[in-house]
Amino acid sequence: MTVATMAKKPARKPNAAFMKPVTPDAALEAVVGSNPLPRTEMTKKLWAYIKKNGLQDKKNKRMINADAALKVVFGGKAQVSMFDMTKLVSKHVS
Repeated sequence: MTVATMAKKPARKPNAAFMKPVTPDAALEAVVGSNPLPRTEMTKKLWAYIKKNGLQDKKNKRMINADAALKVVFGGKAQVSMFDMTKLVSKHVS
């Protein structure tokens, strides 16, 4: 591949499904707010909340420790992995 062909490569388009605004339910609303947001923005707000409240496990950074608000979203679990988090959060959006 030459430099000229690499420069012509189009920019990656975001998936429309991820950009469609979703509405959080009452449990998730306590964490990310009540406004409809794209899934990408919802994940950003969720991570901002986790970082602000120091909920990421100190030893195993892949684990999220739930506070009272997140415990409701996580289905009563005290700790979930960051990979399970998105699956649990998707149950709280419409």
